[in-house]
Amino acid sequence: MPSSNAPKTANSSGTGPRIGAHVPTSGGLAKRALGYAKTIEAESIQIFASSPRAWAMPTPDPAADLAFRNGAAEMDITTYIHASFLINLGSPTVATYENSLAATEYSLKRGSELGALGVVIHTGSAVNEDYVEKSWKQIHDGMMPILENLPDDAPFLLLEPTAGQGQSLVKKINEVEKYLIALEYHPKVGICLDTCHVFAAGHDISKKGGMNETLDLLISVATADRIKLVHANDSMDVCGALKDRHQSIGQGHIGTEPFRELMHHPAMQNVPLILETPGAEPEHGAEVQILKKLRAKK
Repeated sequence: MPSSNAPKTANSSGTGPRIGAHVPTSGGLAKRALGYAKTIEAESIQIFASSPRAWAMPTPDPAADLAFRNGAAEMDITTYIHASFLINLGSPTVATYENSLAATEYSLKRGSELGALGVVIHTGSAVNEDYVEKSWKQIHDGMMPILENLPDDAPFLLLEPTAGQGQSLVKKINEVEKYLIALEYHPKVGICLDTCHVFAAGHDISKKGGMNETLDLLISVATADRIKLVHANDSMDVCGALKDRHQSIGQGHIGTEPFRELMHHPAMQNVPLILETPGAEPEHGAEVQILKKLRAKK
């Protein structure tokens, strides 16, 4: 479980949101993930607790978990888990649905064991147009027992809207409300906003004031308290393209200024930004510095 000296959600200087990146774990949770974080000067990180493209649920190593938790606390780094990409709680395929429930529950458990503040899942798809209503019912029926069994100190389940393709259950920001209704506005449910996804779905955050407008819309639907994490990604494609192709900050169609706008929004002061952009330590280190400069710029 998270230690009593776990880091706070605001960045250590208290001047705005924490900034970091998704980091690799191959080579050891503490050694590789925290070593990467140190190299890029991250204040917050996201990791996979299992393979993102498989249903495997590895048995935890308590010693490795403890080393990671202690190391993260010593470095004043907050942690988030991204659950498997395969999870689709709205799937009409029974096996996929059942595996999705199991993988979500496993990821929440691993989040607790690793001291994570939140566990991210994609909001998913009904796959078929005529299955949408059934999707909402099975999401409710399968997830409510899991949520009700979470202890008070469990990580938040963070819903990440996708890029609006096909029969996505959350195509636009206002549709987040449907997911919250399905989960009875459970207090352990929050939102992870991916800037590339929301741009791809048709919210033009690249224009002046567009980011504030989109954030205000999300707040009106979900409330500010539910926004727990941002995936900070530029986009290879234009607004409304419905394509999930991340680009490095400032090298895509969103640009840098919207990220300054985001970090200075009153509701975003304690909401970490996590990069999921191409590259490794050199690229992510440079992008962390770009975001930190934007954070400091009034």
